[in-house]
Amino acid sequence: MGRLLSSALNRLAMVAPGGATVRPLLHRWRGAALGANVWIGLYVYIDDLHPELLSVGDNCTIGIRTSIITHFYWGPRQPKTRGNVRIGSDVFIGPHCVILPNVTIGEGAVIPAGAVVTRNVPARTLWGGPPAAALGAVTVPLTATHGYIGFLQGLRPLE
Repeated sequence: MGRLLSSALNRLAMVAPGGATVRPLLHRWRGAALGANVWIGLYVYIDDLHPELLSVGDNCTIGIRTSIITHFYWGPRQPKTRGNVRIGSDVFIGPHCVILPNVTIGEGAVIPAGAVVTRNVPARTLWGGPPAAALGAVTVPLTATHGYIGFLQGLRPLE
C-alpha cells in the first residue's frame, strides 16, 4: 500500500466512529496485525511509515490518544531504526500512552494512563511510573469480559 494512502487511512482511523469495528478495520487495511475483539480509542496514532511492524492480540483495548511508534528516523544521514511492537492478548493500554519501537507487552498486562513504554513489559503486570516499572501482578485481565472490579480484585503485589 502506498505511503500516502496508508497515511490517509491512519488519519481517518483517528476520528472514525467504531472503536471495535471501523478503526481496527482501517488499521488492518494499512497492514497492522490486529486480533479479534480489539478496541481502538479516538485519536490513536499508529506509526505512519511502518504499521506492518505492529501486532496486537485478541481482546485488547488501546486508549484514547495513545501513540504506537515502530520507527525512529533522525534524518537522511542517520541510521534508520525500526522495530516490531508486539502487544499480547488481553492487554489494556490506558489513554495518552506512548509505546516505542522494539517493545513487547505481555499477555494480560495493564498500562495505566500516560505511561511511556520503552522496554518489554512482562505478562500479567501492571506497568507504570515514572519511570515506568512493574507495579503489581495482574491475575485477572482488564477486559470487557472481566471488568474493572474483577481486575482490582485480582491485583497482587510483586514478590
